[in-house]
Amino acid sequence: MLPPKQAEEAAIPATDIATFSNETAQGGDKEQGGETAPVFSMKNLLWHGGSAWDAWFSCASNQVAQVLLTLPYSFSQLGMLSGVILQTFYGFLGSWTAYLISVLYIEYRARKEKENVSFKNHVIQWFEVLDGLLGPYWKAAGLAFNCTFLLFGSVIQLIACASNIYYINDRLDKRTWTYIFGACCATTVFIPSFHNYRIWSFLGLGMTTYTAWYLTIAAAVHGQVEGVTHSGPTQLVLYFTGATNILYTFGGHAVTVEIMHAMWKPQKFKYIYLLATLYVFTLTLPSAAATYWAFGDQLLTHSNAFSLLPKSRWRDAAVILMLIHQFITFGFACTPLYFVWEKVIGMHDTKSNCLRALARLPVVIPIWFLAIIFPFFGPINSAVGALLVSFTVYIIPALAHMLTYRTPSARQNAAEKPPFFLPSWTGMYVVNALVVGWVLVVGFGLGGWASMTNFVRQVDTFGLFAKCYQCPNPHPPPALPPQQRRQL
Repeated sequence: MLPPKQAEEAAIPATDIATFSNETAQGGDKEQGGETAPVFSMKNLLWHGGSAWDAWFSCASNQVAQVLLTLPYSFSQLGMLSGVILQTFYGFLGSWTAYLISVLYIEYRARKEKENVSFKNHVIQWFEVLDGLLGPYWKAAGLAFNCTFLLFGSVIQLIACASNIYYINDRLDKRTWTYIFGACCATTVFIPSFHNYRIWSFLGLGMTTYTAWYLTIAAAVHGQVEGVTHSGPTQLVLYFTGATNILYTFGGHAVTVEIMHAMWKPQKFKYIYLLATLYVFTLTLPSAAATYWAFGDQLLTHSNAFSLLPKSRWRDAAVILMLIHQFITFGFACTPLYFVWEKVIGMHDTKSNCLRALARLPVVIPIWFLAIIFPFFGPINSAVGALLVSFTVYIIPALAHMLTYRTPSARQNAAEKPPFFLPSWTGMYVVNALVVGWVLVVGFGLGGWASMTNFVRQVDTFGLFAKCYQCPNPHPPPALPPQQRRQL
């Protein structure tokens, strides 16, 4: 038994070993046929990303996808003041739990490195971290919530693709567009891991930045519609539905562990999610506030902000860029599912990208099918936020952190100590307990009730397999000549 001081010092090299081993494991992707690829080759520049900047782009790009278009809808349900306050609150709350996940990942890696476990051909995932730290029951819970969340997150991307393209080309209904984009998004099976999303993350964030500022400027230039009203909040169901949509907005943690594992030095991730969230605020707050200011209560029946803005080249450009970004986000959401499926069928260690891509295809089929069954753009965001994100992103990480460091020896030998702004373990426990209590009552409880009530209303109104959800009739039937009307 090591004395306390020596035990604490022993934990520091363990973290360094984890970092060095991670560099070796991820660097192995650069080796082909026993030869190391050139350090400054174009392939490395565009394909092999593992820096802190790559992680920042991945986090920021993954946070603001199609939800950017539904935040004005949430503001119409919440009202302007609540919308701004809840965005800020859940943004910081999400950054805190992302920090907890990063700490638990480092702890897991440090313990495994002491056991000489190699991860050279293995991508660590969140459920494996829970298994290593807390046991099989936590593994099962993490696997169930995380995979279901990612499954419906991918479904939402397909629904959003069909919803957006309809505003450029309404000759095909949204269901047909879902068929088409399902086939297009299936090509993400060829992207091996988050290590290879460097150029896509960079482009994706640029696309959402353009779209956010287009919404802001277009709404300001358009001005308020005649007789605009801002009556929200009016109903508890709508209020908590909007709140859970914002809860979902800052819940991109389902891929946090995979993004960390793709980094050369995962210790640098600790505050990356917070920095990404601060940038995301500059996109979501102005665009949602400006669009709600311009259109007010009209947004209650238009969950996609594009539907209210006049057609123009600027809007068409925003739609196209969002389509490309949703393809990227579909890959972000599906890649962890690909990894899980590969591990189930024993293909995760296969070095052939073509064989892995072929093995991944069965994952896309249920996603495609669910997008056709439930084409409800805004309501499904809220339902996923309340029932899945609340546990996956907020409750499970906070509880896992509390239980992992519940003993004095675990706290003493922790690979990562409490942060400088909250240096007390007691303070960490208090904050985590508040997170669990708030999200369990407000997010899962009230939010779950409201979002499912709203979701059932959509099913009752539009039915399953809706051909064109919330579609105006752009081509009304021509009026009959007077003679034919008389005959009828």
